[in-house]
Amino acid sequence: MITPAQMRRQRVVLSAAYINHRKGLLRYATGKTDDHALREDLVQNTFLKTWAYLVRGGKVEVMEAFLFHILKALVVDEYRKRKVTSLDVLIKNGFEPTIDETKRLIDTLDGKRVVELIEKLPVAYRRIMRLRHVKGLSLKEISLITGQTRNTVAVQAHRGLKKLKDLYMLSTSPDIYRL
Repeated sequence: MITPAQMRRQRVVLSAAYINHRKGLLRYATGKTDDHALREDLVQNTFLKTWAYLVRGGKVEVMEAFLFHILKALVVDEYRKRKVTSLDVLIKNGFEPTIDETKRLIDTLDGKRVVELIEKLPVAYRRIMRLRHVKGLSLKEISLITGQTRNTVAVQAHRGLKKLKDLYMLSTSPDIYRL
């Protein structure tokens, strides 16, 4: 514990630090948060923590660096706080949770259309495209199944995908634009 004389000295040191560094600390906090009240609280807590450290007998070599170090830690702590909002509070404020299935439905329908279009590809690409995009096999696995080199399979998959895209675009475009 520190003596009353040391306490008065520490109080003078901290008061001088408050006068000299408060504005700089506020400017730093301004760059980190938009909330004025939060900035003030962070700077205030910086001085409170510094005071607690000094009262415990801690020594500070460079006060400005020490204050900024504490402020940075407080800012990080603030960012790490989890903003937990209760579903009950959200519902009370007018939020109604819904599940939108339209995107999943559209993806499913497009997927079915693509599988149908694979059957319209030339024979050279049809099997490769089924193995690659329907069954999800790698190029190496496909080359083992077909007996072709990996490079040949890659070229066929690339060309097949290009033809599949062309077929898809033709099937989704209005009749007026079809060639």
